[in-house]
Amino acid sequence: MLAGGRSTRMGQDKALLQVADRSLIDMALGKLRALPLAAAPRIAGGSLALQSHAQVIADLHPGCGPLSGIEAALAASSQLFNVFVPVDTPLLPAQFLVWLLRRARITGALATIPRINGEPQPLCAVYHRQLLAAIRAALLEGNWKVMPVVSGEGLGQSGGQSTDVFDVEFAASADPSLLDSSPLPPYRWFHNCNTPEDMVGVGNALVLSQ
Repeated sequence: MLAGGRSTRMGQDKALLQVADRSLIDMALGKLRALPLAAAPRIAGGSLALQSHAQVIADLHPGCGPLSGIEAALAASSQLFNVFVPVDTPLLPAQFLVWLLRRARITGALATIPRINGEPQPLCAVYHRQLLAAIRAALLEGNWKVMPVVSGEGLGQSGGQSTDVFDVEFAASADPSLLDSSPLPPYRWFHNCNTPEDMVGVGNALVLSQ
């Protein structure tokens, strides 16, 4: 799970914010623990204050944004397919992550990235460990933006499998079980809580989605 960043827009560490009597960090970890994973979920890029919630993996290239957290997590993993979820998307259904991992294992793609309303969500994705070399090289070159590195244009040296960037709306139309995973419409699933204003209504939406 990605929990890095300074939370400057929130004014406090958003990972520890309480919504519906649970912290954002515990909600995200709970969803990952519901997955059929070979290892316990870990926190990439988070502060040591989160160590009581799960193992924290320090960035190998501090100050380089979420891509550095992805690098650290892949470097610490022995698994081919690795699920990433940002700490600030509390409305994301756990069942969607199950579906996402299953899709990645079926396609074998290096990167399996959902797209909603035309916007890729590269921090909620499944990344193959084979991406590690390309990500590390990009960071060393000063390329910190996630999408250009993990998409096809950034994988020239990786070879092998393709990148799978798919539209959640189309996937849900083809697979009704996705829509059944939450009473909220898919565009709400990826609601980011970056500011205090973003938190308004999230608690009520969580109650509705349970």
